[in-house]
Amino acid sequence: MSTETKEETFTLEEILTSIKTVHRLILWNDDVNTFDHVIYCMMKYLDYSESQSEKIAWKVHNEGKCPVLEGSFTEMEIYRKILQQEGLTVSVD
Repeated sequence: MSTETKEETFTLEEILTSIKTVHRLILWNDDVNTFDHVIYCMMKYLDYSESQSEKIAWKVHNEGKCPVLEGSFTEMEIYRKILQQEGLTVSVD
């Protein structure tokens, strides 16, 4: 009776992603969304105050991107999908 072992291979990126415990949701600048829409989405979905949301909108405008949330990969993916449905450009880091 022989036992067969299947070898799995992973890329360095896959390994690093799997061990990383905190992921960030990044909001990117685009030429489509207005300040008002970005502010509205930050307040509605991420529970930021109006003042905090305005600061995020300005940072994205001036710097091209802004981390807006941290948490597990699964949680960040859920928020990414929600904000993308609103038309925002977001990614998980």
